[in-house]
Amino acid sequence: MTITMTAFENSPDRGQGLARDMRVRWALEEVGQPYEVRLLSFKAMKEPAHLTLQPFGQIPTYEEGDLVLFETGAIVLHIAEQYSGLLPQDTDARARTITWMFCALNTIETPIIDLQNTKILERQKPWYEERLPLVEQRIHHVLRPLSIRLGYAEWLDGPFTAADLMMVSVLIRLKPSGLLGDYPNLSDYVARGEARPAYKRAFAAQLAVFRAASGG
Repeated sequence: MTITMTAFENSPDRGQGLARDMRVRWALEEVGQPYEVRLLSFKAMKEPAHLTLQPFGQIPTYEEGDLVLFETGAIVLHIAEQYSGLLPQDTDARARTITWMFCALNTIETPIIDLQNTKILERQKPWYEERLPLVEQRIHHVLRPLSIRLGYAEWLDGPFTAADLMMVSVLIRLKPSGLLGDYPNLSDYVARGEARPAYKRAFAAQLAVFRAASGG
């Protein structure tokens, strides 16, 4: 059964691998499943055909036969449950992996998205200079315990899992800010994720879309 996902026709991240379709591409590459990509313009994302798949007009979506999913956490978890390679067989280890997936999306990503929105949408606001340090402080508040918990381990809980895929994908969003540099073990952790062959294939696929859209 063919897997089809949606992605930006012209990603606002300019090929940096920050768009959320990257997480789905990476997961499919890790489990060795072929997939097709349907590229969407910003206009098409708000049209009825796409809104029936994603009621909020976002990407990515995931289609497999009659199954349609949205939200990257749900999509990656489904992929991990359907195909071997991203979830441990042990019941307790499996539960811990899912816990870390939720942690990546809820605890870690929330203040990071707040930082990105602050820099993009509020830079000209009179409160920007006062607000920015507070937002960065909230990021440090979650990065410190994450850094302590990871320590010198290669991955979060034993071998590489969907939890690491999601956590690395979230932490990558911090690279432009420089905040990750305060935590060398987290920087190394992200680098290990980026060095995985499956990540490199997914990144190259997403970058090729941007280059084609920009004429480069």
